[in-house]
This record gives sequence, C-alpha cells and structure tokens, in this order.
Amino acid sequence: MQKIVFVNYLSVENIAKSFGERILFSGISFGINEGQKIGFVAKNGTGKTSLLNMLSGDDVPDEGEIVFRKNLKTAFLSQEPNLDPDLTIEETILASDNPILQVISRYEKALKNPEETEIYQAAFDAMDAHSAWDFETRYTQILHKLKLEDLDIKVSSLSGGQKKRLALASALLQNPDLLIMDEPTNHLDLEMIEWLEQLFAKENFTIFMVTHDRYFLERVCNEIVELDEGQLYSYKGNYSYYLEKRDARIENQATETAKAKQLYKKELDWMRRQPKARTTKSKSRIDDFSEIKQRAHQRRNDHEVQLELNMERLGTKVVELHNVSKSYGEKELFNKFDYNFLKGERVGIIGKNGTGKSTFLNMLTGQVQPDSGKVVIGETVQFGYYTQKGINIKPGQKVIEVVREFGDYIPLKKGRQISAGQLLERFLFDRKKQYDFVEKLSGGERKRLYLCTVLIKNPNFLILDEPTNDLDIVTLNVLESFLLDFPGCLLVVSHDRYFMDKIVDHLFVFKGEGEIKDFPGNYSDYRVYEDSTPAESKKEENDNKPKNDWKKDQSKPQLSYNEQKEHGRLVKEISKLEKEREALQNKFATEGWDGEEIDKQSKILQDIIDSIEEKELRWFELSEKLEN
Repeated sequence: MQKIVFVNYLSVENIAKSFGERILFSGISFGINEGQKIGFVAKNGTGKTSLLNMLSGDDVPDEGEIVFRKNLKTAFLSQEPNLDPDLTIEETILASDNPILQVISRYEKALKNPEETEIYQAAFDAMDAHSAWDFETRYTQILHKLKLEDLDIKVSSLSGGQKKRLALASALLQNPDLLIMDEPTNHLDLEMIEWLEQLFAKENFTIFMVTHDRYFLERVCNEIVELDEGQLYSYKGNYSYYLEKRDARIENQATETAKAKQLYKKELDWMRRQPKARTTKSKSRIDDFSEIKQRAHQRRNDHEVQLELNMERLGTKVVELHNVSKSYGEKELFNKFDYNFLKGERVGIIGKNGTGKSTFLNMLTGQVQPDSGKVVIGETVQFGYYTQKGINIKPGQKVIEVVREFGDYIPLKKGRQISAGQLLERFLFDRKKQYDFVEKLSGGERKRLYLCTVLIKNPNFLILDEPTNDLDIVTLNVLESFLLDFPGCLLVVSHDRYFMDKIVDHLFVFKGEGEIKDFPGNYSDYRVYEDSTPAESKKEENDNKPKNDWKKDQSKPQLSYNEQKEHGRLVKEISKLEKEREALQNKFATEGWDGEEIDKQSKILQDIIDSIEEKELRWFELSEKLEN
C-alpha cells in the first residue's frame, strides 16, 4: 500500500497576540499542508484578521513563531487591499512575480494587431515556449468573470468593490503555493461567488481563509479550524461536519462543567472545614481547588435573541409602487415596476452589481426620486434602513453612547422593555465592551453596533443592504434568530445565499435593462429554476455582458487552442509562400527557361498563389472570430 506523504507548507507554533491588556489568543499551534482548504472561524474581535496578517508577514506574534517551508510562494488577499493608485489594472496584475503573465500580456496585445506579423509571431512562439496556453485561458476567464474588462483604468478610479476584485484576480494569477484570504466573497455578486466556489472546489489550491459565507465553507473547505474562547479546535471536514461536531463538543463541555460544579461544591465545603495546619496531602488538594473552580465557572457567551417586539402595527397600506421607472443616462434600472407590499412580507433582492438594487432601496426610503411613477408610503410605516455606508464614528465616543443617541429602549409585549445595554448584550457586546471606545472596535464589531442603532428605533419595515458583510458566523446566527422572529416587513439585499435561504420567502430578481422579476421562493429554489431553463440563463448572461468587452464574449465563436495554433501557423506559412512566390517570379526574368519549363514553373507558381489565397481566406476567417 502506497504511503501518502503530506507536504507541510507552514507551522504555527505557540503564538500569542495582545493589544495592551486585551489578550486575543495565546499558545496557538497548527499546521497547513499541501492541498488543504481550511476555513478559519471565530467571533469578530477575537483575532482572525491579526492571525491572517501574521501568516502574510504584515505582523508578528508577541510570542512563538510561524515557520514557512523554504521557497514557499504565498499570496494574501486582505479585506482592504493595499494597491498602488498610480498603476493601471494591467500593471497591477503584471506586478506579480509570475513571468508567464508578461508573456500572456504581450500575446494579448499582439492579438489586437495581427497585421504586425513579426510581433504576433514572436508573441505566439513565446506562448508555445512557456506552455502558456492553458494559463492564458485561466487569465482570460478570471478577468472576464471578475468584470475587469478595461485593463487601462487606473486603480485610483476604481470603487472599493472593484479594488477587492482586482486584488483577488492578482492573487489567483500569481499561481501561489498557498493562498491566504480574508473574506474573499465580499464585494462579489452571486454569479462571481458561485464561479469562485467552483474554481476552488475543482482545482488543487491550498487555501487558508476567513469567510462568513457558509455555503462557500460547505462547498470549498475540507477542514474547519475554530478559535473559540481562546482555544483552537480543528474539524477534518466541511461546514456541516463542523457544525455537528462543534455542537457535540459544546454539549460535552456543558456536561463536564456541570460535573466540575458538583466537585467544586464538595471541595469548597472541604476547604471551609480545613484547620489552619495543613498536611502535605491537603496542600496538594488545595492547589487542585483553583483549577476545579476555574472549570466550574466556565461560561459560554452564546446568546439566543428572543425579543417579543411591541412595534407599532402596520396598517392596511404598507408601501405601494405605481409604475416606477429609474434610469441614469442610457442605463435603465427599472421600468414601470408595480408592487404592493403586504404585512409581514420577507423579500430578498438579488442581481448583478450595477442593476439598481441599492437605488431601489433608496427610492423606497425617499432618498432617490423615481423618474416617473410614484411611491406611496403607509402612515404607520417606520423604516429601519441598514446601508452599506456603516456608522459615523465620533472621536472619544463609547459603544453604549452610540446606541443611546438613537434610543434608550425598545418596548416589548406585556408592558416590558429592553434597554440599549440589553440590546447590545443580545448582539454580543458584554457590559465591559459597551464602555470601550468605538475606535477600538474591529470592522465586524462596528457593523454589529450599526445594526443595533437601526434596531433601537423599533422599525416595523426593516431594510437591510448587504447586512452580512464583515459579520462573523456567530453574529450571523444571532441576526438570523432576531429576523426569524421579526413581525414586520423585511427587505434584504445580500449575496449570502445561506442567509437568504433562511430569512426570505420570495425574491425580486434584478435582471438588468429595467427588468425586475418576482420569484416565489428562496435563492436555492431560484438556482434550481434557472438551471432547469438554460436558454433563459444564457440569454440573460449575453444581454447583460458589456457590448465592447476587451475579452471576446465567451458564448460567441472563439478560437480554440488548436485554432489559435493554426492562426499563428498560417501567418508563418503565408509569409513563407509569399517569399517562394517572389523568388519564383524573379526566376522567370533571369533563368531563360524554354517554353516547356515555363509551363511547368507557371503551374508551380499558380499552385503557390492558390495556396496563399486558400490560407489567407482561412486566416481572415479565424481573424474575424477574434474581432467579433
């Protein structure tokens, strides 16, 4: 039986990290081997990003060490990519130390000017020499799928989402041994996420990543590593396996804690009865007492959100949209859209980036006016709007003070109420954390705080625009528990498929070019429906693609690998035949052939001319494919 050899890429050995008195973790050890796809799971603020920064070399542990395999090539995708604003998209990608990218870049430029035969041939030959054809297909696909069509745009002109996609493309094209990623699905639309999911699932990447996307963890990862209460736990399986084994671990810990509490009571009674003079045996038992006490007082900070909200009841009229249309220049976002929201509706919004999802939400809340038609808001409607902009931080402001600016309490049923502090506790801000300065919070903690400021207003129509970005899985579970019990209307834009499946009843699908489709089901239902109607899916994809894409439309006829080789070979063969024709024509003037020889050579010349015409015709046919 052949022995399987695991190649170790890096080892994390007893590392620790603190910020002042705040200890993130200590004594953490684990390894990453070739072929592993590891998802790293932890609450916000417990050190996920700090650990990733240490693995990438941007930070160092306070204690312990991280040992990398010699000559290991790593690529790091951060949440906030540090890109040179003066470079173009292409220059950013070519800044990688992967030499094949330079070869591909020259070939791509030569494709645009095939009439420059010598330059084209040199670029074509270089592709052959470096066996770059497969990688060129990968290069084409990655840039096309991530919608980075115009390679000459400068980084300074890109949006935050475009920068994240550029950083992802650059990391993938570095062809690293180890890919380290912090929230890779943020700023990707659903189509991009599913493409990336399939890419990682089928190819032999070695990955260590933090992501809140639970379907992504389920379908990509073969191991989950969890940092929980300062301890590291490893689960050799996907997300479903992790959930099963984690629940079993927590149940087992609860049993052990209960046993420790019983032992603690017994030992406490013994301690109280002890005389002042201690024997050696009793001293040993006293030393063990502190450890028993610690085990007995272990507590988990897992909160279930159960709020019986006493919000103002919605009237018969909620929100009505009458023939609303909106365009920006020639770009039509929606056209004569009609819809009446009913009490208790739970609607998800999906669609490609730029199809008008956020504009639609802003129009509902009166921040954007429709070009035509009208939006009628019921008298009892109180919007709570969670936007992508997040929270404005004031210097020196504490967490509890931020929430109290918006309200002191939320009324519950039966005359009860919940205070701002209690709401913060439900969303995982303990009493000590509530008096921290907001500047000290992590990105995910700030998003969680912003959510509390929206909820404290006690809305009965809740609008959430990408609420899952930067939230950890624990917080997502808390948010989902709250939303499942939320009695008002709910309208959600999210690329988190797991979240959407759990929360919404039907979808508005923004298909582009003014079309909004009302689909009766959740996201997984919609995918099944779309997969069963491939013709419509292809039409939608073609309709929404840029008309002047620098990369040729993948659904149109394109040059296959063999056709590309044929195209380059034809250039060489036509050039050779033209030289033969010219040489033979010159011989007619210099050789002094007799009539029979002239007839013979004329026939050869005609064959050369016919061959040139045939090859030129084929060359034009292939070139036309490139130009379409």
